[in-house]
Amino acid sequence: MSSALPYHAEVPTGAYAERLDRRRGQLDRLAAVAAGPIRRWWQRRACHPRRLLEAAAEHGRQLVGARDTALGVAAAELRTELRVHGFRDDLVARAFAVVREAASRRLGQRPFDVQLVGARVLLGGMVAEMETGEGKTLTATLPACTAALAGVPVHVVTVNDYLARRDAEWMGPIYEALGLSVGVIVHGMEPEARREAYGCDVTYCTNKELAFDYLKDRIALRDQPSRVRLQLERLYGDARPRRLLLRGLHYAIVDEADSVLVDEARTPLIISGGGADAGLRREYERALALADALTAEADFIVEPGQRAVRLTDAGRSHLAEIAEPLGGLWTGRLRREEMVRQALSARHLFHRDRDYLVTEDKVQIIDEYTGRLMPDRSWEHGLHQLIEVKEGCTVTGRNDPLARISYQRFFRRYGRLAGMTGTAREIAGELWSVYGLGVVSIPTNAPLRRRYRPDQVYSSAEARWQAVVARVQSVNRRGRPVLLGTRSVAASEHLSRLLSDAGLPHRVLNARQDREEAAIIADAGTAGQITVATNMAGRGTDIRLGLGVADRGGLHVIATERHEARRIDRQLFGRCGRQGDPGSYEALTSVEDELVITYGRRWARVARLLTRGDRVPAWIGRVTLRRAQRAAELTHARMRGDLLRMDEHLESALAFSGRPE
Repeated sequence: MSSALPYHAEVPTGAYAERLDRRRGQLDRLAAVAAGPIRRWWQRRACHPRRLLEAAAEHGRQLVGARDTALGVAAAELRTELRVHGFRDDLVARAFAVVREAASRRLGQRPFDVQLVGARVLLGGMVAEMETGEGKTLTATLPACTAALAGVPVHVVTVNDYLARRDAEWMGPIYEALGLSVGVIVHGMEPEARREAYGCDVTYCTNKELAFDYLKDRIALRDQPSRVRLQLERLYGDARPRRLLLRGLHYAIVDEADSVLVDEARTPLIISGGGADAGLRREYERALALADALTAEADFIVEPGQRAVRLTDAGRSHLAEIAEPLGGLWTGRLRREEMVRQALSARHLFHRDRDYLVTEDKVQIIDEYTGRLMPDRSWEHGLHQLIEVKEGCTVTGRNDPLARISYQRFFRRYGRLAGMTGTAREIAGELWSVYGLGVVSIPTNAPLRRRYRPDQVYSSAEARWQAVVARVQSVNRRGRPVLLGTRSVAASEHLSRLLSDAGLPHRVLNARQDREEAAIIADAGTAGQITVATNMAGRGTDIRLGLGVADRGGLHVIATERHEARRIDRQLFGRCGRQGDPGSYEALTSVEDELVITYGRRWARVARLLTRGDRVPAWIGRVTLRRAQRAAELTHARMRGDLLRMDEHLESALAFSGRPE
């Protein structure tokens, strides 16, 4: 009797399908931690990779030479059997064989055995850790097609609109061959177009668009209508507009799972409605003026690692002295201090060309994880308006929050959740404790040929930039392409100027050039090409080597700063040496980098004391960066935990009061 991973008990049904997110007590958490290793072992064991591969190969041989119509017939047969028997091992093997044959015929790409193993992990509701370049996009089509044939709506979630649209178009012929519909959700779509896309068998979307659409549905469902009522609404057809965008939360495959489920889980998602008007410009100007009148350290303390500003007792007293004579809202202590704290944040924590761009009289937020602009998004509690005043832009109206949710609680509501990424081992414990997701490492199809050059740490940012330019000149002379990773738009443009001064032709990829992304990435692997990029080139980008580049050593990647998580560095380095190609990578950093200043200031002082010249001794540079990264990772993990606990508390409070989320 073959084992199966039944979906019937895991994927909820009803008028709006989603899993109940019950708040767990301390004993529940301890029990989950204790049982975790056993459950993860059982999950991995249930995948049966050897038997799966043998069965898929046998079914695949039966499809060789068959007409294209045979794929449609096989898919139709599977559709019936999967709906009756669920994800039984023999049916999964047949489905994978059919999808593999469709991919081979329609795309000219035949999934490797390791991709089938990764697909089984995804179908089993786990995270598949696959090296960058191992074909995660193609891998996702195997479980997506299998679940869709079983009648389960599938959301393939990725980190940006570019990847969602690209993957849907690229993989579309596979779904078409099996009679499945595929939709895509990107920013700016109208509600009816969104409903149509979510109504497809498989929908490609970004985590932000998906979560905000869910919150819109929660607002529409604030009175918790019954299943019967929603079904009656559907009988109206086109006579009146439907209220809901999604069909529920059935099965999600999250690409770049560490970014979506962990990195971006530090910030709650909030939908706001019309609130105060924009006529408060004078008060925002006063708040900035009052903030400028306060003295750092004496009146306020900036905590960059926490993204917070704290007023001291002396600062509160000083603020009262200079603000109360202004009258109005400045006579209220709590409101006065909150407004000035936000003004101090606008001055000291949020910087132009790092956290936001100013274009056409608008402040546009830059996503710190992807390097892309987030149109129509704004900071809350007046921070956005204060930054608009700081930059001399037109002040937009403040909005009042209507609904909110964290990524942790949102994704836990899926009946079945799975993920894939090249960098999961560092956060395997958090993925299990928060989402109940085990991590399975998938072997590479071909041996890795990616070479590492030891980090070089410099005593100043200027010395680091000089070393970067010299290193680029050295590699470029051999005809190898170079990818330079920077952490901000400002840094990428500064490096661009230095390269231009050195006579090195190059291209820049950041939030200002996001429309040219496809063209820039397409050329990044050609001989002698130099590309400067922010995090936009760190995830989901497949840089293919040009003619003769492999013989010269492949793509060389240089990180000009370390990120706050080692995983993000590994994502950047993973742009080279893909699918057995040669490649190399290194990091050229300084003790004046933001990471070190924020999280490793004490070690930076030690490094300077032990340094003679521009180069920091290797051992102290390595220790400084590792300690800073470790401190950043711990701080962010604590912030995510705090957010989840606060979100659970708010859920209980709002549920008691009868309000949504």
